Amino acid sequence: MTNIILRGCNGKMGQVITDIVDADDKLVIVAGIDVTQNRVNKYPVYQSFTKCNVKADVIIDFSTTNNLEEMLDFATQKRIGIVLCTTGFTKEQLTLINGASKKIPIFRSANMSLGVNLITKLLKEAAVILADAGFDIEIVEKHHNKKVDAPSGTALLLADTMNEVLNNEYNYKYDRSEERVMRSKKEIGICAVRGGTIVGEHEIIFAGTDEVIEIKHTAYSKAIFAKGAVQAAKYLSGKSAGMYSMSDLMD
Repeated sequence: MTNIILRGCNGKMGQVITDIVDADDKLVIVAGIDVTQNRVNKYPVYQSFTKCNVKADVIIDFSTTNNLEEMLDFATQKRIGIVLCTTGFTKEQLTLINGASKKIPIFRSANMSLGVNLITKLLKEAAVILADAGFDIEIVEKHHNKKVDAPSGTALLLADTMNEVLNNEYNYKYDRSEERVMRSKKEIGICAVRGGTIVGEHEIIFAGTDEVIEIKHTAYSKAIFAKGAVQAAKYLSGKSAGMYSMSDLMD
């Protein structure tokens, strides 16, 4: 049995994860962490890790970038692994996360969807072939109107995946409105759309001479991300210190 502390338990994703764990006889949520106390859960909920003294194997974090250091301190002291699903971290926060991974196992992915992570594998081959053939690369991502970070962590993940196999020679272009210049060949355009209740859509466009290739992923429900987080928690339990990702889970 894997014992889980769920950070952000009273949010929409937290409640989806709660339902998934309830249906799995190999997992149990032993405590929740949330600044809001607006729900009744089957497990105790604390406003911060400083007030929690519950033993667990893994923390699933589907909240915000706030109070990251508090969670890392708690996890390293208790030697608990973290499935880190939150995006939008600063460079300073990423440094803290990498430092903590030397003491505890941390599973970090900009997107917990199996489909998105399969696409990253496809993009590695496509980018090498198509960039060499002169194709331009653009990414269009769409999310609901309550998402605060832009571009999405997944869009950056996709761009970074391609840039790595292209020797990191490409720059990212987020806005074309202030310059009246031709598009550079060594750039990846990234456009963010925010509106309505769009769960998540990412389209990678390879535009060549007289032909266009598009690779697209659409999320119709938050459940796909919650399922990935739960699978990651199972995978991470008992692992040694280090940084893990969906590629480790999929291998």
